[in-house]
Amino acid sequence: MKKAAIYTILIVFAMFYLLPMYVLLATSFKPLSEIGISTMWNPPKHFSLEGFKKAFEKLSGNLKNSFYLTIPATIISSLLGSINGYIFSKIRFKGDNIIFSLILFGMFIPYQSVLFPLIRFLQSIHLYGTIPGLILVHVIYGIPITTLIFRNYYMEVPDELVEAGKIDGASFFKVYSKILLPLSIPAFVVVIIWQFTNIWNEFLFAVTVTSNPEKQPITVALVNLAGSQVIEWNIQMAGALITALPTLIVYIFLGRYFVRGLLAGSVKG
Repeated sequence: MKKAAIYTILIVFAMFYLLPMYVLLATSFKPLSEIGISTMWNPPKHFSLEGFKKAFEKLSGNLKNSFYLTIPATIISSLLGSINGYIFSKIRFKGDNIIFSLILFGMFIPYQSVLFPLIRFLQSIHLYGTIPGLILVHVIYGIPITTLIFRNYYMEVPDELVEAGKIDGASFFKVYSKILLPLSIPAFVVVIIWQFTNIWNEFLFAVTVTSNPEKQPITVALVNLAGSQVIEWNIQMAGALITALPTLIVYIFLGRYFVRGLLAGSVKG
């Protein structure tokens, strides 16, 4: 009886939590004529894909921009973080803990505090307003968290494996590519999900670094879907669903590995 009550409470809270998702789906499949305050909770009487068609027409270019941004930034920051993790977990040198702490400090620097110096820097290297400039920003901001995750993960890898590779004459990158990299799949899954989601959903850098609407990611273009006088809510909701779909797909296919990889290294790290 007690167990049934707990499950009932959990189901009620879950339904309450999913109410915005219901409104999102119901509104996106409605024609504009069915949308109103009084009909917000009603399911669509006539299913319509017009909102999705118009939203995709307006967002398709920005959707490509988001992929051009997110995929390279995720891959580069993941690789750099894994190399850093190898260095700070398996190689001892003077001041390593200080340098590691300084890298982690980058996680706590608010975006707003570096916004204007960042824009000036990108202007000086002629990357302001471009996708490569935005990739550079997210790679740099992603290095602290990716370094931390990989460092904690590699701490569980026995030092004897690395030492055996060095004895056999393997170089720094040989040890990394032949020993550590094949063992790093769980950590890479965590970092890829984390970085992909954060970069895809990020708005502040996207709206300030890429001032040209043709170069802006989909999160910025979604805000611009609202009309000046009449807001077509079915297009807005459909656009929000299109924007969220890539991250949902990533979680569906890789989500079961996320917690497993996130906890890896938590004992020793």
